[in-house]
Amino acid sequence: MVRVAVVGGGPSGSCAAEVLAKAGIKTWIFERKLNNAKPCGGAIPLCMVEEFDLPESIIDRKVRNMKMISPSNREVDINLDNKDEYIGMCRREVMDAYLRERAAGCGAQLINGLVTKIDTGDKRQGPYTLHYSHYSEGESTGTACTIEVDVIIGADGANSRVAKAMDAGDYNVAIAFQERIKLPAEEMKYYENLAEMYVGTDVSPDFYAWVFPKYDHVAVGTGTMQQNQSLIKSLQRGIRERAKKRLLNGEVIKVEAHPIPEHPRPRRVVGRMALVGDAAGYVTKSSGEGIYFAAKSGRMCAEEIVQASLAGSRIPSEKDLKQYLKKWDRKYGATYKVLELLQNIFYRNDAAREAFVEMCDDKDVQRLTFDSYLYKRVVMMNPWQQLKLTFLTIGAVLRGNALAPNIYLPVDSAVRTDLEATEMLRTGAIKGGIKS
Repeated sequence: MVRVAVVGGGPSGSCAAEVLAKAGIKTWIFERKLNNAKPCGGAIPLCMVEEFDLPESIIDRKVRNMKMISPSNREVDINLDNKDEYIGMCRREVMDAYLRERAAGCGAQLINGLVTKIDTGDKRQGPYTLHYSHYSEGESTGTACTIEVDVIIGADGANSRVAKAMDAGDYNVAIAFQERIKLPAEEMKYYENLAEMYVGTDVSPDFYAWVFPKYDHVAVGTGTMQQNQSLIKSLQRGIRERAKKRLLNGEVIKVEAHPIPEHPRPRRVVGRMALVGDAAGYVTKSSGEGIYFAAKSGRMCAEEIVQASLAGSRIPSEKDLKQYLKKWDRKYGATYKVLELLQNIFYRNDAAREAFVEMCDDKDVQRLTFDSYLYKRVVMMNPWQQLKLTFLTIGAVLRGNALAPNIYLPVDSAVRTDLEATEMLRTGAIKGGIKS
């Protein structure tokens, strides 16, 4: 029997373990923090609810209205007219626990343990020995244990120990920072089915900030590239200031921070070890979405292991596992490239962000965006929509170039031209990051 260790019990690991266990493959799933509350916006698309058979009990809010707020505080309302459509808002500790327990119910052995070392021997062939600390309920010190497996799925996030063991290479990361804020009843009613997204250099020089409703609180957060992480607290103050009308009487009940990958690792399969989810780098640019892609990658990877096992190859080979990568890149590669292009266009400066929010006021843009997000499919546009979207994008680029503000350098609070800033970057004169 093929023996598979799934390291990490988030959506990617749990969905992989479920597929493996259902097929009768001996599966262990390792997770150190069974109550882990990952700092995450927690938004999931409608197709994930259906595709992964998620119960309504794990969905805190059904968001049908989105408010986009530009750097100048221009507000654009985006509404889902179909009452059956929504964006699901979840708390990660609730959703992740459900997926883990479902995998365990299918036969995967759930271990509350921290993998500390992986002996790979011949990386290409295996078997592999995992050293881990096993924690019993209530224990703060784990018991040292080892286990030998034939295949490893690394679903252990941005700081993946599996990625290190297989020499998968590094990637750039962003830093997500989030506060959970409990609001008075009247303010929570305002956010009953509404989420807010703020853009501007005051809330993030790279992405956006959010106010997402959960069960009894709102998640208020932002993100920025790792080189700007020294700015993260000031950026969080920025989103608190922008949204203060509703947050004024709120109580912070939890503060969270976590690294998020910015692009796939150089190597995602080595021998009989494969990476999925954040460990592989499957977070999209522009939207910062990762939950659906994590779950999907875990499932796709596990399906290849099952298929290879059933085809007569007792232990799936590197070639078998790389079939998962080929299918993944073919299915989602274009999506990642398009979203990276959009981020490069619309997040360059506040003028471009203003134009982006203005574009979101267009009903065709809204429908195309929601269809793409909710159903994870390529939406065919008619010629008029294509022409209009092209002109809107070109207009945004032109305005961004014409009205782009100067780059602010927090190291000396000086305002310099783009040319001067570029020269400072080249010569390494910037030490504290850029706020653009």
